[in-house]
Amino acid sequence: MSREITTVVGQLTFAECPRWHEGRIWFVDFYSHRVLSAEEDGSDLRTEAEVPAQPSGLGWLPDGRMLVVSMRDGRLLRREADGTLVTHADLSAHVGGHPNDMVVDAHGRAYVGNFGFDLMGGAPVEAATLLRVDPDGRVTAVAQDMWFANGSVITDDGVLIVDETFGNRISAFDIADDGGLTNR
Repeated sequence: MSREITTVVGQLTFAECPRWHEGRIWFVDFYSHRVLSAEEDGSDLRTEAEVPAQPSGLGWLPDGRMLVVSMRDGRLLRREADGTLVTHADLSAHVGGHPNDMVVDAHGRAYVGNFGFDLMGGAPVEAATLLRVDPDGRVTAVAQDMWFANGSVITDDGVLIVDETFGNRISAFDIADDGGLTNR
């Protein structure tokens, strides 16, 4: 079996967190500090938001407002209907390194990973905590000993899957009705 690989959007600095939403592919471009969206074929490329402190994970609340991780200032931002970005949650006291990728469930709960250490400063690798940010902005630690949580998805049957880049593993959790995680 052979596959054809086609570049649909070029000239990016570091694309991350692709999400399909409202008939478009959405993603962040780290070093240009932009959240972008495009048609499936890459046409109609739009800058949806600019995040000066470097964007990462993306998701949407049930009412359609976008959430985006702002890495270098440790915040989770929310895009309001008029396009302005406001702080949805301050993550800085809860992370051991930059917050990174996230996924948002159907209830508007964001599961946010973080580096766990100062990656760019050359600090030794350390485990991190996986956070849950509720729709009201409340932050709760929901899993420990995550080794650079990245690449998160939620399956149709309510399982949170998290790639642990420096753990060389993928962890899966059942999401309880209250948003807690069980059965790792």
